[in-house]
Amino acid sequence: MKAIQLRAPGGLDRLEIVDLPDPGTPGPGQIRVRIHASSLNYHDLGVVTGHMPTADRRIPMADGAGVVEAVGSGVADFVVGDHVVSTFFTTWLNGDPVTGDFSTVSGDGVDGFAREWVVAEATSFTRAPKGWSHAEAATLTTAGLTVWRALVVNGGMKAGDTVLVQGTGGVSVFALQVAKALGATVIATSSSDEKLERARQLGADHLINYRHEPEWAKPVLEITGGRGVDHVVEVGGPGTLAQSIQATRVAGHIALIGVLTGAAGPVPTAGLTIRQQRLQGLIVGSRQHQKDLVRALEVLPIRPAIHKSFPLTELAEAFRLQQAGGHFGKICLEY
Repeated sequence: MKAIQLRAPGGLDRLEIVDLPDPGTPGPGQIRVRIHASSLNYHDLGVVTGHMPTADRRIPMADGAGVVEAVGSGVADFVVGDHVVSTFFTTWLNGDPVTGDFSTVSGDGVDGFAREWVVAEATSFTRAPKGWSHAEAATLTTAGLTVWRALVVNGGMKAGDTVLVQGTGGVSVFALQVAKALGATVIATSSSDEKLERARQLGADHLINYRHEPEWAKPVLEITGGRGVDHVVEVGGPGTLAQSIQATRVAGHIALIGVLTGAAGPVPTAGLTIRQQRLQGLIVGSRQHQKDLVRALEVLPIRPAIHKSFPLTELAEAFRLQQAGGHFGKICLEY
């Protein structure tokens, strides 16, 4: 089978197209899946560029979607022909988080989905939403489930809430779509007026260009009548957290899911404390969370915003587009 391997110590020029043996038939509790799509995340970019070191010849990509070709004994969840999508934490099935690292995550601690076939535990997948393309389904493993957990599972978001999303990457755009579909008011920020216009077309109620408004908490407070937003989907990290705290209401919720501005930095704890806010760090979610997400997406009027798809053999070019930062929504692979 065709696959992509990453040679140590990493770098886009270290991604190699290889031929690997067919993975064979599934054993007890396993399924064989023909992978047809993946999607790019900043975690994947960190791995392939060597900023998050992994083993030599690692097959990258955490997200995978495809079709079940064979089912091992004891598998009750799937039959041949089912369209499925991978889970991020293969050992976190339900309940509270069970891991604090990426040792079981596909494309990082173990081989990922930049390959044509996978034989894996059936619990490493869920069904994909009915009627979705493989590329659309592949956006759920990391970005989609992160949004669902941030807003619905941890945030308890309800109709009438106000949500702030930062930027127009895959997570932020999906957060905009989910929040609007569930009846929230959405404030979107970006450094690009063109991207803000696209966010408006997806339903964003208020737009802020943070290049023109670097202290963007002020217009957020003006928009909300001084109250602040109920939820912030915080993808920036230390460089944006202070503004998020100012922009969030008393007893509001900040979902810290990204570190695009750095891995560490000062936190204005006095502001967080006096406003009695909940700052929740999170990484994706459990298999049960994903099953709940898929069930919701089958009734909600949402389809992922896919900027562009590449063939598997052009994975490095896909990552270069991601590095350039000009995309709106998700970048995918289809193969």
